[in-house]
Amino acid sequence: MTEQLPFVPTPRNRLSPYLDSARKSGMSGVTVYNHMVMPGIYEGMLEEYRALVEDVTLWDVAVERQVEIRGPDAFALAQYLCTRDVSRVAVGQCRYTFLCNYEGGILNDPVLLRLGEDRFWLSLADRDILLWAQAIAAERGLDVVVREPDVSPIQVQGPKSKPLIGDVFGEGIAGLPYYRCAWTILEGLELLVSRTGWSGEFGYEVFLTDATRGSWLWDRLFEAGRPYNIKPAAPNQVRRIEGGILSYGTDMDDSVNPYELGFGRLVDLDADGGFVGRSALAAVAERGPERLMTGVRIDGPPQLGNPTHYPVFAGGARVGRLTSVAYSPRFGANLGFVLVEAAYARTGTELEVMIEGDRYPAATEPFPFVERITGPDS
Repeated sequence: MTEQLPFVPTPRNRLSPYLDSARKSGMSGVTVYNHMVMPGIYEGMLEEYRALVEDVTLWDVAVERQVEIRGPDAFALAQYLCTRDVSRVAVGQCRYTFLCNYEGGILNDPVLLRLGEDRFWLSLADRDILLWAQAIAAERGLDVVVREPDVSPIQVQGPKSKPLIGDVFGEGIAGLPYYRCAWTILEGLELLVSRTGWSGEFGYEVFLTDATRGSWLWDRLFEAGRPYNIKPAAPNQVRRIEGGILSYGTDMDDSVNPYELGFGRLVDLDADGGFVGRSALAAVAERGPERLMTGVRIDGPPQLGNPTHYPVFAGGARVGRLTSVAYSPRFGANLGFVLVEAAYARTGTELEVMIEGDRYPAATEPFPFVERITGPDS
């Protein structure tokens, strides 16, 4: 096993407004994401997995920074950044999308939230997209303000999240359809709530708009969750792999394009005005991707994550890499994702994965391994 290294904080790593509450709730390890300190573990991955699939969990995900795009040309900029047709996104609706560079490589895979006709949030994975969006806006001479607002999400995830959210915000908010969002007021503070999440389970995100009230929001949600056996948790590797949820920086980066991930349906080549990377992606769509990501089931002892990518072999030749792996109690097996040469992505292909010097037999299979309870991609 890889030796655990101590975490040394610096002023470069911003602190979440929920971090004190997370520490008091039993946080036992942290990571850094989007230049911020993020809880990485409480009781343990498998213990938190059980709480997530059976009850309800509370996640500090303030590291999901928002890029706000606002002004007369907000729609034009949002469309030029996103691979999806933004004209199909209504006010109060969300969309999972890709942001690509001019070569079609993925820079980020945010959720786009449309808060008004001329106001959008990009809810981001780990990358400095604020600078990219500001540069694109200036390059194109757009009349728009691009900034990072004082917004810190917290997630409520699990099968008992709906009654919890109903108790706190009312049935109207609890009844939001999947990938919809709405503003609400709680004890004098305006908050945004969306029916989104990174768990594969039923869940919500609550967007705090005043960082000074982080402990208040954590405590308010945690107290409301006690009747539902709420537990603090970190984003769960096991459940997200089961649900086929990819992680930016782990399963993809700017060397990978959406077609290689099997998400060509999220590339709207006919969107008016085009988008960054459209020409490159149109070429990939025409010739077909040379690599593909697929699910994989791996023999061997239980794996609870991977500190690095692991090489993948077929017939003795290296054909790709394992990007994510975790032991699933549901299946009693190690599940993961591999990015391999297209010829080796067919279901049932026999592979070998080298994990810390040892080779283990593996076989490809489609993902998601478990359909998301939250519903299909919007």
